Amino acid sequence: MVCLDLWCDAGSRQEGDEETGMAHFLEHMVFRGSETLPPGSFDLRVEAMGGSSNAATGFDDVHYHVLVPLALLTELILSPQLAADAFAVERLVVLEELSQSEDQPDEVVFQRLLAKGCGSHAYGRPVLGYRRSLEHLTPASMDAFHGRLYRADGLALAITGAIDPEWWFSRLEHSLLGSLPRRRQLGRRPGDLLVRPGRTVERLERLEAARLLMLWPLPKAEAVDALIGAELATTLLSEGRRSLLVRCLREELCLVESVDLEVHPLEDGSMAILEAVCPPDQLEAVEEEIHRRLSAWCNTAVHPADLQRAQRLLGNGWRFGLEGPGGLAAAIGPGLLRGRVDALGTYVQQIQAWSCERLLADVQHLFAPEHALRLLALPAGG
Repeated sequence: MVCLDLWCDAGSRQEGDEETGMAHFLEHMVFRGSETLPPGSFDLRVEAMGGSSNAATGFDDVHYHVLVPLALLTELILSPQLAADAFAVERLVVLEELSQSEDQPDEVVFQRLLAKGCGSHAYGRPVLGYRRSLEHLTPASMDAFHGRLYRADGLALAITGAIDPEWWFSRLEHSLLGSLPRRRQLGRRPGDLLVRPGRTVERLERLEAARLLMLWPLPKAEAVDALIGAELATTLLSEGRRSLLVRCLREELCLVESVDLEVHPLEDGSMAILEAVCPPDQLEAVEEEIHRRLSAWCNTAVHPADLQRAQRLLGNGWRFGLEGPGGLAAAIGPGLLRGRVDALGTYVQQIQAWSCERLLADVQHLFAPEHALRLLALPAGG
């Protein structure tokens, strides 16, 4: 089994103010065919070979994950047809996807957190875009967006599985990728992410339980080692029944239904986002308890046994993700796109290099409550 994963520096942060939603919309249009691949023929040819395909658009990039010959992949992605009739149909699909997202209270809460925390930065806008922008996009504007960003210096191809490297290098040299020009101008750079600390309360219809969300700024994705430290911190705080917040808030005090804390590595500035779900009448108590626990934790070295557990969990999760060609390609792709190819082979060693003293000095203070934007979400009328 061979996996091809093509990554492009064309995520939603590259969109102009009038282009919101373009990156995700283009991902949809790519699968509508090219000049030599009529609509539907790509899927038929992939399935006939026992292959599969998928794609995802994020803030920083978009990637196309395909178990399929190289020629089909490059033809589809680098030469999309963008026919007007297909564009109109796919716009309706994207608008319906946006409507479904807007109909999910959890999604609405999360997007409001990003909008308030990230301000005018592109990370504060939904990847799906805004309805008013999507309704004004045209095939011509999408073609310009594609031509601006889908270029040699903005692409990275990860190939994993039972492969012959020399054979693949030869194929790549004579493929569309081999003759692709470089970008005439660098992609948009919105600037560094600046998270604005504060506290806000939102009330939403059909929200079944209250939520406390907290967003902290973290170093950029290029600071791989620092983010490994942040991953260890979130594991210590919220991974499993023995973690600090799960043990205190759920197991001992029975204040929350769940509490999760995740790191989101991003090129202009990463984030850590906490979500605690609880009954509405417990929300203030949850906020106070999290504030108290985190304030103390930020100034206290963790126990060596707890750090060893976190290192083991993080390392095992990393190894498990690399077991198949798809997971390996997904791990390689972002670093390859950004010129950070050395991190893959040393990731587990970097995890083990963290000590309790270093974690206290370099990482734990990043999770101080006063550095976070807090959003308290309550059911409307509650």
